[in-house]
Amino acid sequence: MNLKELAAHVAAEFQTHYGRAPRWIVAAPGRVNVIGEHTDYNDGFVLPMAIERYAIMAADAAAAPGKISIYDTHFKENATIDITAPVTKGQPKWSNYIRGVLAGFQNRGEKIPALDVAFLSTVPLGGGLSSSAALEVCTATLMEAAMGKAIDPIEKALLAQKAEHDFAGVPCGIMDQFISALGREGHLLLLDCRTRKTELVPMSDPSVALLVINTNVKHELSGGEYAERRAQCEEAAAKLGVKSLRDVTADQLEKSDGKLSKVVFRRARHVIGEIERTVHAAEGIRQSNWPTVGQFMYASHYALRDDYEVSCKELDDVVEIAENIGYKGGVYGCRMTGGGFGGCCVALVKADAVDAISKKIAADYKAKTGIEATIFASRPAAGATIIKG
Repeated sequence: MNLKELAAHVAAEFQTHYGRAPRWIVAAPGRVNVIGEHTDYNDGFVLPMAIERYAIMAADAAAAPGKISIYDTHFKENATIDITAPVTKGQPKWSNYIRGVLAGFQNRGEKIPALDVAFLSTVPLGGGLSSSAALEVCTATLMEAAMGKAIDPIEKALLAQKAEHDFAGVPCGIMDQFISALGREGHLLLLDCRTRKTELVPMSDPSVALLVINTNVKHELSGGEYAERRAQCEEAAAKLGVKSLRDVTADQLEKSDGKLSKVVFRRARHVIGEIERTVHAAEGIRQSNWPTVGQFMYASHYALRDDYEVSCKELDDVVEIAENIGYKGGVYGCRMTGGGFGGCCVALVKADAVDAISKKIAADYKAKTGIEATIFASRPAAGATIIKG
């Protein structure tokens, strides 16, 4: 469903559940990171794109004061959040993404209105496409609509990031919330994670498309492994005498004279190389130099696989299948995207070959793994939006 169809669907679900039409409808997209993985918490660059998959909420003022009632239209679950006191963690687990954002508004001194809410997400869960950030930014956008008060998009993204840190316990960087809040249709977002400066990178060439391949595998490692990688990067920066790995060149790393263990050296080598690849890939996209962009994507995957060790067999299988299809078959490049250990790959492909490539990847992946991949193409989508309000 496109955004208009989704809005109509969630409005109908609200009507069925609450017995009246919603006053507000808001949405925020998930994202795919084209390149720039595990660079965000190292003050580096990332190049995400908002995708045409959304968290969407329909809401109305609640008859009863002091509570926000939330209905998950997909899983048919309800959550009730008490807003008469500071919002705390609670059940069901997914409600904590919403609770964290509400707590953020309370900390800003805002009086949160009592609401009835129905929501739906078409962002795949656990696929590395930022379903959590979409839900957080969607909640913040609903607060803006219901309170009649816009907040700066960067403030909104940071509020949503803090919600993830404090209520979901995930020490994520700023990329996911920034692209969901600040994305623009037809553009990627080059984000400098140190300065928080953003630059829109046009991607309007109709001859190319981005294909998202969900392996439908999630190895339950990512929580501790993510924190471990982050700590290793901090160790590398400290031993090299810099604030973050953003401040180290590849040449300086090579001359680091055994200050780092072999593992920490490899982690740093990925990050330093990935920051450079991301800047060059953005320039390649501006110039529509698709073969070059594709090579940077492959190089990114190899470094994530070998130096950062966050890939897995299924992700590697997808990249290998894409490589075998090759430029002649319409694939420029492919890489894992997201935190790793499963989830999705992203491929840069010729638009007129999307169907053939999708079928070939699906068939070969099923043959290799016995698993059905979920594959979709997306153009760069708009960021968070108030659809009705």
